Amino acid sequence: MEAVETGPNPEILEQLVTMKMPFGRFKDRLLCNLPVSYLEWFYRKGFPPGKLGILLGTIYEIKLNGLEYLLDPLRKKHFKK
Repeated sequence: MEAVETGPNPEILEQLVTMKMPFGRFKDRLLCNLPVSYLEWFYRKGFPPGKLGILLGTIYEIKLNGLEYLLDPLRKKHFKK
């Protein structure tokens, strides 16, 4: 029997702390740093297709459910002081 992966996809979480918004009002801001109000607007209007839409939907759910702490180890890894 094949093992079933549980929990968040580490690759997606990694991209949330490294990828920047490619367009719009918050262009060049890291996806993990987008304000909830902007993500709510996308939720109402529809997330863009493809990878960006998946990432925006994921960060929306993370923020909506108070799970931003999941990103803390990745932020520390990529932004060591």
